Amino acid sequence: IMTGLTTKRIIEYLDLLFPDPKCPLIYSNDYTLLIAIMLSAQTTDERVNKVTPILFSKYNSLEAISKAKCSDIEEIIRPLGNQRKKARYVVDIATILCDKYGGNVPRDREILESLPGIGRKTVNVFLSEYYNEAHIAVDTHVNRVSYRLGFSKMSDSVEEVERKLCKKIPQELWRKIHIQMVLFGRYKCKAINPLCSDCKLKDICKKDVTK
Repeated sequence: IMTGLTTKRIIEYLDLLFPDPKCPLIYSNDYTLLIAIMLSAQTTDERVNKVTPILFSKYNSLEAISKAKCSDIEEIIRPLGNQRKKARYVVDIATILCDKYGGNVPRDREILESLPGIGRKTVNVFLSEYYNEAHIAVDTHVNRVSYRLGFSKMSDSVEEVERKLCKKIPQELWRKIHIQMVLFGRYKCKAINPLCSDCKLKDICKKDVTK
């Protein structure tokens, strides 16, 4: 059973491992961040960081992106996989933001979630990083770590995992804990071959390496 003491232990250990976590994606403004987060689905931030500087230097405004050929963007983002779908999302997002919102990214969850390729997780990351809002975004790493450490059940939906984490963790820590859990899941509590031997939480971990 998850206790307040256990939660405190987890928070302290993540603070020890990742005392000053930063969003790993490289961006220069609101739309470059939003597009970078969208592109990061089913790939790594490292790969995204290799293609976005090329993308945003070739098309240096939202208007330029909105007028780009999808095939040209596909070539740039090919290393990320799903390039046809993602290229269409990039152009469509830019077009909608230019046509409807004066080239700005609205600070409005409903509008953001209505954009092509943008879901709740992307919006949580965007609002948390760009506007310092308190959110926990649940990606595959956060989902896996939450289950292994007892915050959630295997059968929980992403929304349920988010709700349970928000209930257990103090709101002022949400932004930080999200990045810490991503990093913990990426580098230590990995899906395959997790580094359990020296983990200080292994006594509470469910150790189901399939999740």
